[in-house]
Amino acid sequence: MPSGLRWRVVALLFASTVINYLDRQTLSVLAPHLKTEFHWTNSDFALLIIAFRVAYTVGQAGCGRILDRLGTRRGLTVAVAWYSAIAMATAMVTGLKSFAVMRFLLGLGESANWPGATKAVSEWFPRKEKALAVAIFDSGSSIGAAVAPALVIGLYTAFGGWRPAFLVTGVLGFGWLWVWRRYYQHPEEHPGIGAEELAMLRADKASSQDGEAAEQAVSWLGLLKYRQTWGAIASRALTDPVWYLITDWFALYLVWRGYRVEESLMAFWVPFLAADLGNYAGGAASSWLVHRGWPVGRARKAVVIPGALGVLLLIPAAFAPSLMGIALLFGGATFSYAAFSTMANTFPADCFVDGAVASVSGLGGAAAGAGTILSTYAVGSIADKVGFRPALIGASVIPLAAMVLVLVLVRNTRASGQGVIRRI
Repeated sequence: MPSGLRWRVVALLFASTVINYLDRQTLSVLAPHLKTEFHWTNSDFALLIIAFRVAYTVGQAGCGRILDRLGTRRGLTVAVAWYSAIAMATAMVTGLKSFAVMRFLLGLGESANWPGATKAVSEWFPRKEKALAVAIFDSGSSIGAAVAPALVIGLYTAFGGWRPAFLVTGVLGFGWLWVWRRYYQHPEEHPGIGAEELAMLRADKASSQDGEAAEQAVSWLGLLKYRQTWGAIASRALTDPVWYLITDWFALYLVWRGYRVEESLMAFWVPFLAADLGNYAGGAASSWLVHRGWPVGRARKAVVIPGALGVLLLIPAAFAPSLMGIALLFGGATFSYAAFSTMANTFPADCFVDGAVASVSGLGGAAAGAGTILSTYAVGSIADKVGFRPALIGASVIPLAAMVLVLVLVRNTRASGQGVIRRI
């Protein structure tokens, strides 16, 4: 790992994202068993996902603003303690309604992770390394989703029931909190940061602000007047639903295609490990281009275009005749999505001053949540009536719209360098 305290910070953010996804994926992995025990339809299961998404949508917008006010350390402390406790409490639920309440409360807590992690990256990393840092922490979602099936099914098998799985995954967050509280500080306040690294961060911040007006405070409504805000929002709102289609429904899709989850664990890993590779490939490629002298905006868009096109692999995945064919095509699509997603998660830190980063990230997450709520309802209804294929085909083309909007909106304007928007 590269030297420097900042890389240890991003390792902590990666770990929080892994745990975040383990907690949320426990339900999806157990879905086939829970559907049988509680006699749920796909539409019933969709309601549980929507309960999480409604809270996640509202929470990301609110948490982003709160994190900009509370700071990264305190904000993520409260959030992780909240959702870890809720994950453990889920072991006590008794049916659809109580599951829906717990999923709602879990979504409220988990919504702070991405705004908080993005804000931490903005504080700790120079612009040339931001995309790679975002790729590292964002890849935790893929790792968490990949590890969840084996861990959760293993716990289910070992204990002969589903309740211990929620307890164990919830406990992990409290272990992370102990390390976080002992270790994380803003770079200007951290006792362990070296003089060279601190000087580098200060120089990068001064360089990025060279010729720009002093940072200005701005409200939510004030942020919405900038086209860069809408570009950042669109990049999340039109791509995140694709990821959640896969994470929330992949186990049920395999069952619909005739495969038992316990028999398809190896294939289950492929899309999520591919997404992990896509995070790193997108972040590394963009950072390499910036090192080569490309403007930040151009380097990000060079990844966005192939990322959007690659998601079209979901179309042949809907018709693939074998389990391995399904897994590989899903893997190609998730690799491409993850490369695009890394850029989408980097845009707030690229385009906005530090005091607005979490707010813009939260607005993007809220829009993504709204899109996911609509798509989840549609997927549940479509799957009950005609199966999953139409949903996969629709999901494959939506990122093309996100690509076009990023190309049009995420660029320098007259507002760039005037105290809110940074030049890219």
